[in-house]
Amino acid sequence: MPWIDTHCHLDAHEFGSESLQVAARAQQQGVGMIVVPAVERANFSIVRDLAATAPNVCYALGIHPIYVPQATEDDLLALREAVAQAMHAPNFVAIGEIGLDFFLPMLCEPAMRARQEHFLREQLKIARDFDLPVLAHVRRSQDIVLKHARQIRPNGGIAHAFNGSFQQAQGYLDLGFKLGFGGAMTFTRALQIRRLAAELPLDAIVLETDAPDISPAWIHPGRNSPEELPRIGAVLAELRGLDIAQVAAATSANVRAVMPRLPLME
Repeated sequence: MPWIDTHCHLDAHEFGSESLQVAARAQQQGVGMIVVPAVERANFSIVRDLAATAPNVCYALGIHPIYVPQATEDDLLALREAVAQAMHAPNFVAIGEIGLDFFLPMLCEPAMRARQEHFLREQLKIARDFDLPVLAHVRRSQDIVLKHARQIRPNGGIAHAFNGSFQQAQGYLDLGFKLGFGGAMTFTRALQIRRLAAELPLDAIVLETDAPDISPAWIHPGRNSPEELPRIGAVLAELRGLDIAQVAAATSANVRAVMPRLPLME
């Protein structure tokens, strides 16, 4: 079964004009689908058009916490309108990337934390209202994102780049979320992430690259790419003592369980 990259910023400037070629090369490597989340209102149309052009690309719409400082209430209205229109598109799959980031200092001031939480809640409501999963950014914020998700109850989602505890993992699983693992898992010093990847139930895990970021060990600190996903998946297979094909099939089935709008792959 083809691999699925559940989180890839294929429209990022690091890819320049190569986005379509990268997607095609990834498909040749066995990556049957790449989910590209928006990060701000300005790229809603960009990710939509990219998905309309590349046969193995689908998209999500949302406002990333790093873009919250310059976002407006009008952007939330525009997001709701864009989602309503996208519900007719066969390659629109989720609300994302949304969430909280309490790692970057500029986002940790009390007023900015509150603003992030406001934008998260409003976007969770959009996901709930349209019965969509969310792609959740949870950097240094797993518990608070989880708190808001418990209150608003979107239709599941993925905790992207998960790096929490087993207890936090269970909290997300209880809400119908899956947990995203990628390049960080390939570093031998990433003991907690590797422990989670090895010991969590296999049906809890989906794979991602977050390309061009979170490069795996063999290309760090170079530009990451969805082409790396099969090799990242092979690391997961090794950690769990499983056959690579078994991991590809299981993780792809997990994506389809949490993201039912995902297009069928060839």
